Amino acid sequence: MDTSQPLALLGGLSPDQFMKRHWHKKPLLIRQAIPGFSPLLDRAELMALAAKDDVESRLVVRKPHGWTLKQGPFSKKSLPPFKQPGWTVLVQGVDLHDEAVHHLAQQFRFVPDARMDDVMISYATDGGGVGPHFDSYDVFLLQAHGQRRWRIGRQKDLTLQDGVPLKILAHFEYEEEFILNPGDMLYLPPLYAHDGDALGECMTYSMGFRAPRTGELARELLACLAEEAVQVVGELVYLDPQQPAVTQAGAIPEALQVFARAAVAKALKDPQLLDCLLGEYLTEPKPQVWFESQAERELSWPQAVVLDRRTRMMHDAHHVFINGESFKAGGRDAQLLRRLSNDRRLDARAVSQFSSPALALLSDWCDDGWMHPEGAS
Repeated sequence: MDTSQPLALLGGLSPDQFMKRHWHKKPLLIRQAIPGFSPLLDRAELMALAAKDDVESRLVVRKPHGWTLKQGPFSKKSLPPFKQPGWTVLVQGVDLHDEAVHHLAQQFRFVPDARMDDVMISYATDGGGVGPHFDSYDVFLLQAHGQRRWRIGRQKDLTLQDGVPLKILAHFEYEEEFILNPGDMLYLPPLYAHDGDALGECMTYSMGFRAPRTGELARELLACLAEEAVQVVGELVYLDPQQPAVTQAGAIPEALQVFARAAVAKALKDPQLLDCLLGEYLTEPKPQVWFESQAERELSWPQAVVLDRRTRMMHDAHHVFINGESFKAGGRDAQLLRRLSNDRRLDARAVSQFSSPALALLSDWCDDGWMHPEGAS
């Protein structure tokens, strides 16, 4: 992608301009970001996804006495009548289950894949919504069907209502109001308060970009580091031949504290190890994702390949990461694998340039269902 070229998706801004002016800074309303856009799944197809065990879904109902929230899956009989106003079904990770929605998400790859969470589709009857709230992540809200009225504002008071199953602002004050039609899109940075109400039946696609929190990241990386600790720091035994007799047996020896700190410092000393663990963490598939084995498929190289839509593949200067695994790569193989990570496909000519060990790795990925010969499902 040429990030200097204007995009209709961004209202005529280039990705460079959008990231500099709006990303993480201020909202942007884009009329006809995708002209003539219509739902990529109809209502029946979306509800069929909401009925699956491996799809995360929620039902939010607004009633005169308050709000209710239920977790899916939802059978058709468990949903309110479509003529009943004030309810919403939210289906997460639709890009993992539908190829057209996956391709829609690819249009936003001017933002690093490491930040992309998923595409959520919300279906709402008249008056449906989830109340005034704020998100801790960047989001693009694309109207797919019907109309939705958005009220937004720079909310300073983030106090939430008590006794409500949703995180609804107690004192919402909006500054701007927009009505979005199919093809219109609204970008909101983190912590920007918003409230969307369906004006009749509507569908909205939310492209969410989450950022890991320090505590979450430290917990995950340290947990992974713990598994590698023996290989990293070895099995050196604590020795204290100069330990004197003590009168306070409960006191931890200072030398043992120094020994422990040195062990942890040694484990943290290798920046490449932490980079490797980060890449594995960022590409780990979500819990509900699973791949179908394609080991019975016969492969003949070279041929064009494409990553499965559920596959997460990234790279850094020294490694290639795919679905929670890491590989050291160098030379031409590394260049081609990084290209695969960036483009999510390689033509047959590029595949023909891989070394034999790299082709064997590609074969394993195809067998595991992480990648497919182009044109194969």
